[in-house]
Amino acid sequence: MKKKMGIGKLLLYTILVLYALTTIIPFLWALSSSFKSLQEIVSGGINFIPKNFTLGNYKTIFIEEELFPRWMFNSLFIAVSVTLLNLLFNSMAGYALARLNFPGKKALFIGILGVLMIPAQVTMIPNYLILKELGWLNSYQGMIVPAMINATYIFMMRQFFVNFPKELEEAAELDGLGKFGTFFRIVMPLAKPALAAQAIFIFMGSWNDFMRPLIVMTDAEMFTLPLGLNTFKGQFVSYWNYIMAASMVFTLPVLVIYAFFNRYFIKGVSFTGGK
Repeated sequence: MKKKMGIGKLLLYTILVLYALTTIIPFLWALSSSFKSLQEIVSGGINFIPKNFTLGNYKTIFIEEELFPRWMFNSLFIAVSVTLLNLLFNSMAGYALARLNFPGKKALFIGILGVLMIPAQVTMIPNYLILKELGWLNSYQGMIVPAMINATYIFMMRQFFVNFPKELEEAAELDGLGKFGTFFRIVMPLAKPALAAQAIFIFMGSWNDFMRPLIVMTDAEMFTLPLGLNTFKGQFVSYWNYIMAASMVFTLPVLVIYAFFNRYFIKGVSFTGGK
């Protein structure tokens, strides 16, 4: 029995190591290529140590490419705004569905579940037409307002608050707190695990989004980083050295966000409300 368990563990670890290598090798190659010249990258072969190490690619994207800092600002501003608004509104909606009684509550919840079944691609053209009528094309509000709530995370927060101990809320009410006071001073601070998991997913989704900025933004100075990276690809020449350097810079905020919220992440996706 122990021998079988030993073989099973060895097989499991082998699969995990192979999966880890499959995942990390492309990243290491991209990191290495960010310090190579274009000629070395396109010459063929996979070498992880640059023959002629250079920081010129990073110098080019930060100094010579004048719009790169603006693209970074656009991506950060949009992603942070979308994340904060989602944390607030999704949590409020989820709490209302879990705790409050109001007319149409069941129908609203069914409607939210129905929205989860609609692919985002189906709503692209209607969203574009609405933004055009509002005059919000090529603007920050055109990117932020349609994305400030998300049915998936409303459902997630609703499931979290369903399991949240009512005794804490009852104690807060006895101390004189109203619904808003109870929510913001008692419930939200204890919902950190769910909020952290939500923040990671929403920030990554907004930060990596390519299709919506492609539809909404038209001026180069309003591009986000995914669109900006695409400008390094030409019809005849693609500057992979600049793309790799910009990709490394593009990856940093996501790594920071994940590292910061990592301790809450596993707790958050388990949807438990107790503390």
